[in-house]
Amino acid sequence: MNTGLKITAFAAALAAAFGTAYGVGQGFDPVVADDAPRHAREHGGSSPTAGGGGGHAGHGAPPAGGLQISERGYTLDLGTPRVTAGERTDLRFTVRDADGRAVTAYQRAHDKELHLIVASRDLTTYRHLHPVRAADGTWSTPVDLPRAGGYRVFADFTPAGEGAGNLTLGADLAVAGRYDPKPLPAPDTTARVDGYEVRLTGTLRPGTASELKLRVLRDGRPVTDLQPYLGAYGHLVALRSGDLAYLHVHPNGEPGDGTTRPGPDISFTATAPSAGAYRLFLDFRHDGAVRTAAFTVRTGEAATASQTPGSAQPSGHPEGHSSGGHGH
Repeated sequence: MNTGLKITAFAAALAAAFGTAYGVGQGFDPVVADDAPRHAREHGGSSPTAGGGGGHAGHGAPPAGGLQISERGYTLDLGTPRVTAGERTDLRFTVRDADGRAVTAYQRAHDKELHLIVASRDLTTYRHLHPVRAADGTWSTPVDLPRAGGYRVFADFTPAGEGAGNLTLGADLAVAGRYDPKPLPAPDTTARVDGYEVRLTGTLRPGTASELKLRVLRDGRPVTDLQPYLGAYGHLVALRSGDLAYLHVHPNGEPGDGTTRPGPDISFTATAPSAGAYRLFLDFRHDGAVRTAAFTVRTGEAATASQTPGSAQPSGHPEGHSSGGHGH
């Protein structure tokens, strides 16, 4: 092989290696003392919020969020781009404006200024963490990720100020250790976690709003006393398999509105940004603990009957949570 061909082959191999190495991500969720107005997405509850842009949405579909590290002049500056599997580490990050200054003023949505999700590229590990913001705008939160590999971190927030709008920025996080990728769990409409069973009905459709309903049962009996968590009876996050496009869906109705009951059913209206496979993560609180139930769905396939009992759940149980890789 001549020198030119050798260099070309080496460059191609190098690009492939980096392209399949660690996709990276981290997660945080803010705690703020000031009482800014709630984001408009909390009201009405009839449509999902797909934070930010990035990606190519189909006609009538919400934009795919979390695919960009920078958007509309805001940048997610991840201060901890690498951690070690199984070791408790403080993750730090800052949201910066177009001038490079740390953002210190946010609108609150569901009791928080910023919601931070961490998910592995194979979608088997999931965290919804609650970071704390320092006065200088630096966010931090402890995290312990059980498995090595590529992760994605999503910061879902709305900067303070008229017309700022909601954003979801994403960044890669490398988790060092022995890498053992898992296949995407098979589609299933029943998830079991800590003695609870959650059943999913409805059809996720690309470009079209549709209802997804999740029923929570314990020991075979409907749970009718779900507790509010971040201002709702349930929170649903959808991540698209392949690129981890992010869709944060909020429930139809809220505690105290006079019509929404505390279970057993939690209703959401969602629109997929495209056709494909998605992993859904439902967070709910009962008996003082937050649990996460996970499902794999494919757009256009009705969720009406369980295919394989006991859907695989997100790995890891962070401190303060009973299950499902969800943090307070």
